[in-house]
Amino acid sequence: MKMKQKPPLTDAQRTYQKFAAKDEPQSPVLLNCLKAFLIGGSICAFGQLVQDFFVYNFDFNEQTASNPTIAVLIFIAVLLTGFGVYDKIAQFAGAGTAVPVTGFANAMSSSAIEHRTEGLVQGVGTNMFKLAGPVIVFGTTAAFVVALIKTLWGYWGG
Repeated sequence: MKMKQKPPLTDAQRTYQKFAAKDEPQSPVLLNCLKAFLIGGSICAFGQLVQDFFVYNFDFNEQTASNPTIAVLIFIAVLLTGFGVYDKIAQFAGAGTAVPVTGFANAMSSSAIEHRTEGLVQGVGTNMFKLAGPVIVFGTTAAFVVALIKTLWGYWGG
């Protein structure tokens, strides 16, 4: 498939682009990175504290404590999303709240909350899984491909 090339800009369009670039606010990239790092790191550190709580108080090991830890983080993220707090944190932190599992929980629950007036099936269920479906399919497909490569590598290469 051949890509269409854009026609060259006219003098008026180039002049407007220069004019618009002058008044465009500069994004504070370093500050945004610092905020994302601090908030995302804080979420992850809180997750580690929750996991340690399960390990030391309920005799889990690190591997068996991971599932209840994730469940607690998802529950807290959904609760904060329902109260509108998570969105304010996300506006401040940017990508720092999108990376941990809490970002995925926020995306799913906010989509469900937004469409709840359309009913449980057509509103909540359908719109919640518009996001989750592709993520689950991609994760499953990626896991299959990695397992296939690992198996073939062990069979032929290793």
